[in-house]
Amino acid sequence: MSSAADHTVFDVAIVGLGPVGCLGAILCAEAGLTVVAIEKEADVYTLPRAVNLDGEIIRALQPVGLATAVQQMMQPLREGERAGFANAKREWLFGGNARATGSNGWQPANMFDQPELEAYLRDTAQSHPNVTAYIGYEMTQFSSDPRQVAIQALGHEGEITLAARYLFACDGANSAVRKALGIGWRDLGYDQDWLVVDVEMIKPHTLPNEVLQVCDPDRIHTFVATKDPYRRWEFQLNDDETAAHMLEHQTIHRLLETWTPRDTYRVRRAAVYQFHAAIAEQWQQGRIFLAGDAAHQTPPFLGQGMNSGMRDVINLAWKLPLVLNGQCAPSLLDTYQAERDDHAHDLVSWAVDMGHLMQHMAATEAAARAGEEPPQMQQTSRKSGYGQGREQPPIRSGVVLSKQVSNAGATGYLLPQPVVRDPEGKEVRFDDLLGAHFALLTHGSVSMNQRSAALIEALQIQLLDVSTLEMVRGKLPELLQTGEALLIRPDRLVFGHTDADVSLDALFTHLAELLGCPR
Repeated sequence: MSSAADHTVFDVAIVGLGPVGCLGAILCAEAGLTVVAIEKEADVYTLPRAVNLDGEIIRALQPVGLATAVQQMMQPLREGERAGFANAKREWLFGGNARATGSNGWQPANMFDQPELEAYLRDTAQSHPNVTAYIGYEMTQFSSDPRQVAIQALGHEGEITLAARYLFACDGANSAVRKALGIGWRDLGYDQDWLVVDVEMIKPHTLPNEVLQVCDPDRIHTFVATKDPYRRWEFQLNDDETAAHMLEHQTIHRLLETWTPRDTYRVRRAAVYQFHAAIAEQWQQGRIFLAGDAAHQTPPFLGQGMNSGMRDVINLAWKLPLVLNGQCAPSLLDTYQAERDDHAHDLVSWAVDMGHLMQHMAATEAAARAGEEPPQMQQTSRKSGYGQGREQPPIRSGVVLSKQVSNAGATGYLLPQPVVRDPEGKEVRFDDLLGAHFALLTHGSVSMNQRSAALIEALQIQLLDVSTLEMVRGKLPELLQTGEALLIRPDRLVFGHTDADVSLDALFTHLAELLGCPR
């Protein structure tokens, strides 16, 4: 069967409409691109997978008007509730306390039920006028040339043929696109079998509202207080255990009954997974980009699997319109891997460190029980845990003034989002003043040359004098108070700032060069 879309070349095709693919479709569509999406499953997956959404991701939904609706589906970790490490008796060892509001202007850690969120995102994507969705269709073949990507898919109404200028492969860890491209994995050295059990609490219980990495010598495991009334446990399999044994009802109940009585819960899902730590060797091949689990796999200890995938499409969704609109060179898209690979690698490595730390702490307790010397800590440090001093890594290369990036600086990091009072007396989140494009933040008036002014017009850069605003909650970088100007990317990451060595005009020159803007 042919399709009406056979003669249409879409701006972007998205294979896979899980949460990552849906977000990519929504952001691209909102930027004015035409999107075609292909998803083989007729309905969203009805069982939970991801359970934590970063405030950073909710922030990314702000410009497209979806943040409030998504936040209402969330159950944030309440202020003072803990996430960290515990011993075999579940006594607190170390970690961090939740905050009411993070630097992104939303609660930092938000528990949710994936089927609910995924259904909302899919409905939103499908209903967008710029999105054509083929649900219940599986891609069977694709090919690309210097101009476009051709796709064939098979579904309930037969075969369709599609064409798009670019393709986002959001088709999961077993990505058919990645395999067809012959892209392998870089192994980060973590392959372990774990039993994941999701339950619904059906009676009053005494389970804590915490996230605990339990360093038990008999079996390290994780407890997650997800969105009420649900809870999750993850149990590492010991060397002599099989998946079949772990999935037996009596095994599951024996493990859970050390936490809560059998009659307080109903099992929603039990599955054995092999936790991997791996990064794709390539994130891009021509006009095709890998995103989400197709590009990286991580142990779940940080709750960053889905969040990292969403960062992938957030990155692509501001760059692709600039290229397709002719405002920037296609080489801008080559910065995707440079920006996302290092960032994802840092987070996956961090999760691996946490897994090693759990094992080390369990071994330390086992040694204490036996009256032996504790083992030497290898591969990791105590700072690998929650609240122990590790921050999200910056973007160090790509569309960023690399020479300014440091662990303490603004460049390469997301701009904090305070609540401010505008000149009309209205309280707003800061991003609501920035628009959808680049923004230049100043503290007072500034002057620039003609070339800089032309770039501002070409890229629709928003100029904002922060001296006209009153801080209500949160703060902006202190650089603004010292008279420096900050240039902010559409994804709210700080591109760079003026300083003794970088004038405002030089800042714009660097930006134009990295974007490949026409002269």
